[in-house]
Amino acid sequence: MGHDHEGQRVSRRRLITGVSSLGLGSLLAACGQDAPAVTTSTGASVSPTATTSKDLTALFADANTCTLTATTTQGPYYFDADKIRSDIREDRKGMRLRLAVKVQDSETCKPLGNAVVEIWHCDAAGLYSGAESQSTGGGGRPGGTPPTGAPPTGAPTGESAANDLTPTDDKRYLRGAQVTNSKGIVEFTTIWPGWYRGRTVHIHAMVHFSNARVLTTQVMFDEALNTKVFTQSPYAAHTGRDTFNDGDTIYKDSMLLKVTEEDDGYLGAIVFSADSDKDGK
Repeated sequence: MGHDHEGQRVSRRRLITGVSSLGLGSLLAACGQDAPAVTTSTGASVSPTATTSKDLTALFADANTCTLTATTTQGPYYFDADKIRSDIREDRKGMRLRLAVKVQDSETCKPLGNAVVEIWHCDAAGLYSGAESQSTGGGGRPGGTPPTGAPPTGAPTGESAANDLTPTDDKRYLRGAQVTNSKGIVEFTTIWPGWYRGRTVHIHAMVHFSNARVLTTQVMFDEALNTKVFTQSPYAAHTGRDTFNDGDTIYKDSMLLKVTEEDDGYLGAIVFSADSDKDGK
């Protein structure tokens, strides 16, 4: 991904120099239709660019759909992590996963440039950064009960900041955001997610466009690959997995990541068809 100061903490609420209280929608507005770089208040430059190699093109062709992507709950552990970056691993150990997401409009099927894509997921032990004390890997959900006002597991999200978590620690691993390029693509480098009781293996994702949260969804993994990855360190130390794709309350076949082996890990691609004008189509 094309930006300077990889991994630097950048507050998206103060993103443009001289302007305060900026949200993600303001970032999109600042990017404009021609996708220029955005200079942050800390001097970092954020450009909506992505590598679009032939392997990605083939994967996206196989994964392409114009069906509106299923909306899910954002879960109890979403918050604005203030991390504009492509490599979200920090110190977390695990199987390398390069995740490529293509965002398109659900009605026109045209790529949606200048959208912000956020992802967040647990580590190999089932822990979420910013919520390590709550996400112990046990119980029906990490931490058991979501914050007051959060929707129950499986319920559609209201896509409102009212349900966002107030972090309880200063960790920010396995969380990050990127801006889609003119082809609607972002890429992240992360690790294969771990698991916790009551849920199958998944990555949370949120798409913001024109000052709105236009999609909140999740990405799932083929169980044969989950089994293969979890035999290796550090995943093998976390035993007793109780929920798989076929028993998960949120899982849908359309959420499955298209995965291929790559170097020392895996490359996964998925297409998100977002309701960019929020008219339900």
